[in-house]
Amino acid sequence: MIDLMLLRENPERVIAALNKKDPHYDVAKLIALDKELRAVKTDVEQLRCAKNELAKQGRGGITLELREQSIALNNQLKEKEQLLETLGNAFKEQYLSCPNLLLDEVPAGNKEENLVVSMFGEKPTFSFTPHNHLDLGEKLGWLDFETAAKIGGASLALYKGEGVTLLFSLAMFMLKHNRKHGFNFVLPSVLVNEKSLETTGNFPKFRDQVFAIPSDDLFLTPTSEVNLTNMYRDHIFAASDLPLRMTSFTSCFRREGGAYGSSERGLIRMRQFEKVEIVAMCEPEKSEEEHQRMLACAEAILQALGLHYRVVLLAGEDASWASAKTYDLEVWCPGQGEYKEVSSISNCTDFQARRGMIRYKEKVDSKTQLVHTLNGSSLALPRLMVALMETYQQADGTIKLPEILKNEGLF
Repeated sequence: MIDLMLLRENPERVIAALNKKDPHYDVAKLIALDKELRAVKTDVEQLRCAKNELAKQGRGGITLELREQSIALNNQLKEKEQLLETLGNAFKEQYLSCPNLLLDEVPAGNKEENLVVSMFGEKPTFSFTPHNHLDLGEKLGWLDFETAAKIGGASLALYKGEGVTLLFSLAMFMLKHNRKHGFNFVLPSVLVNEKSLETTGNFPKFRDQVFAIPSDDLFLTPTSEVNLTNMYRDHIFAASDLPLRMTSFTSCFRREGGAYGSSERGLIRMRQFEKVEIVAMCEPEKSEEEHQRMLACAEAILQALGLHYRVVLLAGEDASWASAKTYDLEVWCPGQGEYKEVSSISNCTDFQARRGMIRYKEKVDSKTQLVHTLNGSSLALPRLMVALMETYQQADGTIKLPEILKNEGLF
């Protein structure tokens, strides 16, 4: 959630920032509801005070006049309390639907205004026409999409043999890499509750994208960012405990409705996928430094694997909804002939912390302050596998993987 005091004291700044992020969001409605809600709260408080005063007057005996005043006052209070509840619900819905405010350096616009800030390596060349990962994986017996569809439906994958070995080798390699960079291991469940999804900003905005288990009021996590961030919901850190850094490996679940083109087939877009995540919490003045640190951590994985990629600063309308600033790492996939995102590294500033009341104190007796939360894919495994398979394919259809995986993985 955004800072309401900032909205009240400097609405022009907030309106400009929100228009840069989501031109369709009705910030005027939020301002009006906030103003009306505060006015009704004042009315309710005054009526309750008046009711108390009237009760004091009645201690010496209830007259007909006092009874009539009491009935009228109770009717007014009941009406205002009902209005307060209605306005409170409307305000909460509008407030929770408000995206984060962007940092000043984030460019305006949508995807076409995304800014490539750096590139690593060069596109690989081949003496033959490179195949895509679907052809390679099925011929090698690594991937079986037909059987996956039979078992669970479309947009799922079945890994077999060396495909499984590659996936888990990558996961182990990345977890060990992240630990070297100061991120501590966590293994959360894939089940989360509604409050957890609200805290990270998935609800209510993206409710239709999450798999629900209605009988238990639970959901399958869309990303372990949800799990790791909510470990510290309603928590107060000592400043000396920050920054806190965590990494996890989980399956992630997203409904991914709609039809997609040929470039989205196979491992590119799925309802279940595996991902190594990094999450950090820090003091506000250190979040930009932490953001760059996390970006470098994720980049180092791609560099170690010898993959060509680019770093993209996302424009306002393309940035993560809960983020104030997002970098995407896009790796080159020769068989697709396209760059594909394998990581989004986001600084969410105090947006999630305010929703989840994640705070810290400089000293024991000092005032609590909101931490800044950051998260990133480090990395999304299926698309990373696509890049590796397509980059390191040989003319005979085999794949010669980087030696580092043989040294660090399960091969």
